[in-house]
Amino acid sequence: MKSTIKLSALGLTLLFLFNIGCKDRAQNETTASDPNTSEAIIKSNKGQAFIEDDESTPNVLQIALGSPDHSTLVAAVQAADLENALVNAGPLMVFAPTNAAFDALPAGTVDDLLKPENKEALANILKYHVTPGNYSKDFLKKFKKLGQANNQNVIVEVQGDDVFVGGAKIIASVPAGNGIVHVVDKVILPPAQ
Repeated sequence: MKSTIKLSALGLTLLFLFNIGCKDRAQNETTASDPNTSEAIIKSNKGQAFIEDDESTPNVLQIALGSPDHSTLVAAVQAADLENALVNAGPLMVFAPTNAAFDALPAGTVDDLLKPENKEALANILKYHVTPGNYSKDFLKKFKKLGQANNQNVIVEVQGDDVFVGGAKIIASVPAGNGIVHVVDKVILPPAQ
């Protein structure tokens, strides 16, 4: 009688373990074959830049993403893997060149910079467009230069009511949840080191 109980208990244990193994395998197969689940996992692994929040003031990255005049800048930020840097607590001042500013560069420059082998050079240029702080255009008139995120300085010039940063004119300013976006009419190129 005791051996029958032991065999029954062993049989139930094996059946239980087999059932759990089948459920795990089925769940793994569902996850692997469901493109929506796979996409969600990939997105969730990209960091804080991809957290959606409809209630907060948009951060500098969200402002750029929402602007049709900054699609080239967004493509460059994505190619340089700098999305997460633009959503940190800041405060950040981003001097955001328009698509027209990128178009004014010599032919082929943007396409060349977007290549994977030029990721470091692209990141350096983009970081030259970012300064710690949250200063209005009028407050920037008090500066002669700014220290940029790529550890280089950029010259600030005032001509009448206009403010130029690295030769790029600030044409608009948009407050952000983690700083401010100053829209500029030129791509600011760092000096050669």
